[in-house]
Amino acid sequence: MRILVTGARGMLGTDLVCVLEEKGHEVFATDVEELDITLPVFLSRVIGDIGPDVVVNCAAYTNVDKAEEEQEEANRINGLGAKNLALVCEDHNIDLCHISTDYVFDGTKKGPYTPDDLPHPINVYGKSKLAGEKNIREIMKRYYIIRTSWLYGKYGKNFVTKVLDLARNQGDLRIVSDQIGSPTWTVTLARVISVIIGTEKYGLYHATDRTEGGISWYEFARNIVQFAGLDAGITPIRSEEFPQKAARPKNSVLDIGGIEKEFGGNLPCWEESLKSLLQLLR
Repeated sequence: MRILVTGARGMLGTDLVCVLEEKGHEVFATDVEELDITLPVFLSRVIGDIGPDVVVNCAAYTNVDKAEEEQEEANRINGLGAKNLALVCEDHNIDLCHISTDYVFDGTKKGPYTPDDLPHPINVYGKSKLAGEKNIREIMKRYYIIRTSWLYGKYGKNFVTKVLDLARNQGDLRIVSDQIGSPTWTVTLARVISVIIGTEKYGLYHATDRTEGGISWYEFARNIVQFAGLDAGITPIRSEEFPQKAARPKNSVLDIGGIEKEFGGNLPCWEESLKSLLQLLR
């Protein structure tokens, strides 16, 4: 297939391009310099010239706290950008695969969120991503929307690299223990995307590494340090002890049963994925 990837030099996009090329696809890797999704006329011309079978949108505004101050910018990229892509893809008869987030939920549910659960974001970032989802679903029928959570990877700053850096240079860490979710390696998500696109099994899916009900940031950090063989103390704290500009859902675990049933096989467990990344970072 001819696949155009937006945000291709980001943390997910970089791994996705590698995975798709390994599968023999013709990949057009673009980032904001080559393809700004907020410019509809330019977007239409570039996509029309390339003529991909599928567009995978990894472009996003992802700074959750900064979004509270830059609401217009977050909405411009995550909401309007997704709308622009949907309009162009619909016009050119191209499938769209869009990456969304667990932060479309408020975290009050007991147990994992399914794709059928009603979204209710509690921060600007989550609201902007939900707006993007709604725009795509209103405009298109041939779309794949994949919600994921707690992404980390080799290319870019993320929780894993931050914990490793602090453990090596600071020694003792204080990590929030009352927020649970499912850490997800970018390679896991890239592989999921590579399986889904082209199947014509359109719809909304949840995809994360398997946690069997979720783990806390504290538990995740403790295992990062342990698996990396570092000697650092980690103290669990409550969210109130680590104030942030944007509210976070206390539970953002996503139910991955639907995507496993639809496409077969089990997604990898989070320990396996974390160890794989740490091996690459050595």
